Amino acid sequence: MSTELNQENFRRIYRLNWILCGPLLLLFGWPYYLLVVPGAGVEVGLAGGFLFSLTFTLTILHGHIAVALGSLHIDQYYGWQMSKKALSRLAFHPVLFTTRFRVMVFSISIVLLMGSLVH
Repeated sequence: MSTELNQENFRRIYRLNWILCGPLLLLFGWPYYLLVVPGAGVEVGLAGGFLFSLTFTLTILHGHIAVALGSLHIDQYYGWQMSKKALSRLAFHPVLFTTRFRVMVFSISIVLLMGSLVH
């Protein structure tokens, strides 16, 4: 087995994804929050900011996996991840990294933004 495809490397990538997740969500979410807060409630700003930043965060995390393993071996990483238990299995589920899901979440965040600006 090649060195990129061992269990320890999968664990390292998984831990790095968790470490990167928080700062990336904050980095991409705060501009959205600043746009929404004057026009609507804090709840709308936080929910929309989270959804808005989630799309970009997932894109970067998927890129991190692709660079670390190569695009041909991503499925093996996701297979390893799906063998984990409970929340660990769902946290970075492969469906979250599909373009369709990310566009849908981004669209919902834009609708929330437009709704808060009209309000």
